[in-house]
Amino acid sequence: MSYPTRPAPAPDQGPGKPVIWTASVSRLSDLFRHITPEYDHLAQIEPLHLGFDEAARHIRERMATEHCDVVIAAGSNAAYLKGRVSVPVVVATASGFDVMQALSRARRMSARIGLVHYQRPVAELAEFAATFGLAVEQRTYVTEDDARASIAELKALGVEVIVGAGLITDLAEEAGLKTVFVYSLDSIRRAFDDALEMARLTRLESGRGRRVAATDSRRARRGLADLRGESPAMERLRQTVVLYARSPATVLIQGETGSGKELVAQAIHRESPRRGANRPFIAVNCGAIAESLLESELFGHEEGAFTGARRGGHAGLFEAADGGTLFLDEIGEMPLALQTRLLRVLEEREVMRVGGTRPVPIDVRVISATHCDLEARVREGRFRADLFYRLAVLRLSLPPLRARPEDVPQLAEWALKNALAALSARPHPNLAAEIAACAPLLQAYAWPGNVRELRNLMERLALFLAAEPLQALTPAFLLSVAPELGTLPAAPAVAPASAPARESLADVLARFDGQRDAAARYLGISRTTLWRRLKAGDL
Repeated sequence: MSYPTRPAPAPDQGPGKPVIWTASVSRLSDLFRHITPEYDHLAQIEPLHLGFDEAARHIRERMATEHCDVVIAAGSNAAYLKGRVSVPVVVATASGFDVMQALSRARRMSARIGLVHYQRPVAELAEFAATFGLAVEQRTYVTEDDARASIAELKALGVEVIVGAGLITDLAEEAGLKTVFVYSLDSIRRAFDDALEMARLTRLESGRGRRVAATDSRRARRGLADLRGESPAMERLRQTVVLYARSPATVLIQGETGSGKELVAQAIHRESPRRGANRPFIAVNCGAIAESLLESELFGHEEGAFTGARRGGHAGLFEAADGGTLFLDEIGEMPLALQTRLLRVLEEREVMRVGGTRPVPIDVRVISATHCDLEARVREGRFRADLFYRLAVLRLSLPPLRARPEDVPQLAEWALKNALAALSARPHPNLAAEIAACAPLLQAYAWPGNVRELRNLMERLALFLAAEPLQALTPAFLLSVAPELGTLPAAPAVAPASAPARESLADVLARFDGQRDAAARYLGISRTTLWRRLKAGDL
């Protein structure tokens, strides 16, 4: 197959070429190989015909003695490598236009089309399919087993052609189906461009001795698709994120610990005009750094400003975030003295380094977050009122997990699949049904640690399931691994003699689909006591 080419980018001007490795075991390797000559004069590019655990092991072993600036991968392979290797991973993604082109090619092959996409469904698919009269069945996957099951289901429905990435098209062809590869050359070029930019930033900041940009931590890795849940509360949250992303104004995110405040901040950045490759997203926890260090970290310092100051001075995070977004987590913990300096930076749009005399203009959007009641702190004199109003031009309150119990089973299944995949373990084929059976138990728990606690609990559960592959996920087994799920939520005691109590007992049974163990735990009574009340007709 022949591919179009484009004019070569400008040569690299830095000392030594960046080193880029591409990792793929699918037909994506063909696109990587075709694009590589366009970038040969810009970087040393080496293909790794490996994926998942083999690729991660190979990269870790070589990084012990060799240097690599960036790895390029795609789909589930890229997601697997992120966090398992020390080198930054650039994810090659198919654009909406790629998907539309692929569906158009698929339509010429058959009227029965299936689209299998990694992690999240393509939101615009329904509108596109309706506009062009396409019959498209869409499925998502996390693990290879998910992908196989989706393809088998689509084949059983009469689908004749599958659109997807390399893993999907390989599996679909094994199943005897026609396939259309979703990635285009332009998608791969974008990934190479991003990899070059990341390598440039990494080398630049490494030369300055700056840790903050040494990896892709300058980039917002999470987006709107990572705000999971189908509840009305989450749908409103996603809509608000898109709305706030259009504005350059400051945003104050309020929410309990573990509710996803930084994730929302990253999503706002990713949806905003500041999402470009050279538009950084930098996060700092104001409560985790000593006051003396926080001032220098935020605003920078000049050489000799204090004992131990770095030679040549040091640019602060405001300067590092120029053109992008600075996320100030736990803003309520910022000392009063620094609050005054922060207010001035926000008002003047310029920063003065510690020990400096020359203001540095900056273009930074500030998003802050807190788990505490900032208005109460303002009343107590612990937080400046003028800074509060300056930070809270746009406000966003995140719902705790207990306020959206309908999302808990979906989140639990997703987190458990990812945790099992990280252990190279396969989820049970009937995992969805097992999660549904455990749903009343999961939904009755208060989740004081919110989504973070749920994710951590699923990682713990995955360890036990990986060690005992034949063990079914039942409510009893779940309780044995996570006994905290048996703790009672704060609720009024149920008095059997009163009319409201009788109604509450019936409501609780209905809520837990007649499962008496879960209902008894929720009511704070033994299963025997619940059985006696039911036998006596005390509903």
